[in-house]
Amino acid sequence: MERDAGMNPRVLLVEDDPTNAAFLAAAAAEIPVAVDVANTCAMARQCIALTRYDAWLFDANLPDGTGIDLLYGLRADGLHDDVPALAHTADVHPDLATSLLLAGFSAVVAKPVAAEVWRAAIRDLFPCPGAVAQPAWNDEVALRALGAHTHVEAMRGLFLAELPAQAAAVAHALASGDRGALKGQLHRLKASCGFVGATGLASAVRGLSAWPGNLAAREAFQAAVAELLGTATPVSRRD
Repeated sequence: MERDAGMNPRVLLVEDDPTNAAFLAAAAAEIPVAVDVANTCAMARQCIALTRYDAWLFDANLPDGTGIDLLYGLRADGLHDDVPALAHTADVHPDLATSLLLAGFSAVVAKPVAAEVWRAAIRDLFPCPGAVAQPAWNDEVALRALGAHTHVEAMRGLFLAELPAQAAAVAHALASGDRGALKGQLHRLKASCGFVGATGLASAVRGLSAWPGNLAAREAFQAAVAELLGTATPVSRRD
């Protein structure tokens, strides 16, 4: 597996115990993900104000508040609704676990935790890097977006003409470690895939968006692009 720290998902670990923080951060880095560490709710808010994270890993009990209060406060502004959150706690009381899940945490991990269990819980927050098998073209999806077979054929022609340059831009962003440029290119490509029904490439784009540093995600994207460019007939039926 490639380890490109600049392109891997970035997570915020909030943990006030220095020993636990060091262990959990080191274990997570092996996934690999980039890890920032905060030891209070206040520090966590400062980090989140400056950095867009792919996931949050919050201790349930912190010196200046609780993980639930921290999550509620961050969700209240509506700007972070798409960031998955995992809670970790040394309190194994089932009522606390239930409260954390009801508050919006995707999972609860009990401490002490084995490194591999911790890594598995973090991996579960993200889509799998390997693209789910999808047909290269889905006419039903394209027709819902464009309304007529002639429109689908025309738009797919434009899409295929632009795809080599878009794929090259993605490759350049990956090679240079430019995460912002990569996200922008993949966002535009995902929207285009939706219009023309390129479901196979759309699946690969989602995987690469989540795990840009993962070799399998990169290979799945390259294979999906190659499959579309090798398609002889981009629309199966004509008006």
